[in-house]
Amino acid sequence: MGTLWSQERPPEEGQPTEQRRWWPWARRLLLAVLLLGLLLGSSVILFYIFRSCGPRSCEMPMCLHLLNHYLASGNTRAAPCTDFFSFACGKAKGTNSSFQALAEENKSRLRRILEAPGSWQLGSGEEKAFQFYNSCMDTSTIETAGAGPLRQVIEELGGWPISGNWTSLDFNRTLRLLMSQYNHFPFFRAYLGPHPAPPHTPVIQIDQPELDIPLKKEQEQKIYAQIMREYLTYLNQLGTLLGGDPVKVQQHASLSISITSRLFKFMRPLGQQQAQEKLFQIVTIDKLQEMAPAIDWLSCLQATFTPMSLSPSQTVMVHDLDYLKNMSQLVEEELSHSDFLQSHMIFGLVGTLSPALDSKFQEALRSLNQKLRELTELPPMPAHPRWMKCVEDTGDFFEPTLAALFVHEAFSPSTQSAAMDLFTAIKDALITRLRRIPWMDEETQKKAQDRVTQLQVKIGDPEWAMDPALAKQEYSDVHLGPNFLQSFLSGIRSRQARIVQRSLRPFPHHRWQVAPWGVNAYYSIADHMLVFPAGLLQPPFFHPDYPRAVNFGAAGSIMARELLHTFDQLLLPGGCPACDTHALKEALLCLEHHYAAFPLYGVTSFNSSHMVLENAADIGGLAIALQAYNKMLLWHRGETTLPKLGLTPQRLFFRSYAQVMCRELSTQDSQDTHSPPALRVHGPLSNIPAFARHFYCPRGALLNPSKRCQLW
Repeated sequence: MGTLWSQERPPEEGQPTEQRRWWPWARRLLLAVLLLGLLLGSSVILFYIFRSCGPRSCEMPMCLHLLNHYLASGNTRAAPCTDFFSFACGKAKGTNSSFQALAEENKSRLRRILEAPGSWQLGSGEEKAFQFYNSCMDTSTIETAGAGPLRQVIEELGGWPISGNWTSLDFNRTLRLLMSQYNHFPFFRAYLGPHPAPPHTPVIQIDQPELDIPLKKEQEQKIYAQIMREYLTYLNQLGTLLGGDPVKVQQHASLSISITSRLFKFMRPLGQQQAQEKLFQIVTIDKLQEMAPAIDWLSCLQATFTPMSLSPSQTVMVHDLDYLKNMSQLVEEELSHSDFLQSHMIFGLVGTLSPALDSKFQEALRSLNQKLRELTELPPMPAHPRWMKCVEDTGDFFEPTLAALFVHEAFSPSTQSAAMDLFTAIKDALITRLRRIPWMDEETQKKAQDRVTQLQVKIGDPEWAMDPALAKQEYSDVHLGPNFLQSFLSGIRSRQARIVQRSLRPFPHHRWQVAPWGVNAYYSIADHMLVFPAGLLQPPFFHPDYPRAVNFGAAGSIMARELLHTFDQLLLPGGCPACDTHALKEALLCLEHHYAAFPLYGVTSFNSSHMVLENAADIGGLAIALQAYNKMLLWHRGETTLPKLGLTPQRLFFRSYAQVMCRELSTQDSQDTHSPPALRVHGPLSNIPAFARHFYCPRGALLNPSKRCQLW
């Protein structure tokens, strides 16, 4: 058939010409060019399609303001794979953390509210709050009054031996007046706090006093004498300002220093109390009277916590009984010299009231604090303007009124809704993650998921904050004038009365531990509830108009971290008997080694053993926030980013996380349970493979290690 077929061909097909030889190649080349053109054309089309569907720059005012904030703090010359803290925070100024800076911004907002012109109902909380703030800012009137208002207070307490006008009063009568009328506790501290056992109702708690000595026990031998000399100089100044005889002032100041020194030696740090398992003891007032008889406990506590009805059989919570016993013995020894005890109590009261006095008293206290910080090698305290202290005091005394005004100004219903959506996404990501925690057994995983599901959350403000009646609430017990000191003392008494009255009422709802303008989130064990105040969910951490990468990276990681703190008990020795304890220990040891691999970045030393729980929450919080963000990207379109930074949404997520930790590097406080700020950035970021992937970090770079830890 092949032969026949070939015979039937035309003669010209048998001998192909030159043209027929190159034609197949030309046709293939033409086809290739056509296909290449189609590919290039479709690529261009796809490029424009994806560019139009990809993240666009957010040009809204809030985004541009955030951009300026990032540009002002970041240092783009720093290599992100080796020093992301400098990349994000290299130009940060001041020792304040981002949280402290936000707290100051919230106070600035309150200041604008308090200084805005307005007409208020006569006698309302609004009117009194504004009047109090204005009188606090009226420094010329305060300076003109000088020490006169303080001398009047001292006379009400029986006078002062060093001034030559003194009526010898009963020690417990003076102590009772100081505690109930001036909120001053010279020998111990008494306050209302939740009972450790359910239903956690408020109970009177007796604790060590808050002495203004920034001294740790390990520093005692080295600088204790120097600190006491500075205190002696300060007390001499106070006595001189009040017109005391210099010889008597020196004598009484020295004896007051001696009393303070002895009290300080009786005090035990919290860590020592924990080690001895003596955090608190429940005793009756009658029993307390037997063990510390120098104090008339029933009389002093009844006056302080009126209108509570107390009896000798009333139980109280004592945090350090040994201290109270030693303190009582000291007081009994000094009772024969009641004039010295009186001077010691007056010296302490003057120091407490200094912020409400004229500039001479304030300057004396400020000078003391600066010298003490130098001696204890702490960075100097920044000088705060007068308005900030006035805002703080107005907020303390008129919190219900200012809460309503702040929330109305700074936290709209749409902002609250967006914040709740963010928390829901974070919570769902944690529930998913709990299903694959390697050191948890199946039953513990199920219990942990149920615990998260049952968790309550309060975001923004208490239920009562937006009650219009509260903003106009009358403060009939607050009397303003005739001078600022008397207004200040009236505010102290009114606040204490509100605290006690609240404790007497049944509380079906959670009582907030922070003001709505505060920046501290917290977990309430009693109510199994997380609280995120409106003051925390503000720029630069959160805003509904921000790119989602910012909200998830900043506020989302904070939410995730607080969620993980509800499981801190599981990480403690013996906290999870059913878990794979070997795997858990390995994960915690890995975490310890992971952080130890980083340089200290200017911090001289710190105790990483105190920081295990916080480091675990930091690392887990970032991972959970990223998981929630990635899920959001799958289901929601329209992501935006910030202009000029050149950051993809994923990179912006990590930058926003780091921005939360920004602060100028300084000496780490030995009592701080958090790692230094640079480690809080580098530790979690280096444990996330996605960070190294999005920033193209080479294998083995500081933030792309060969080994990572899996705890949460």
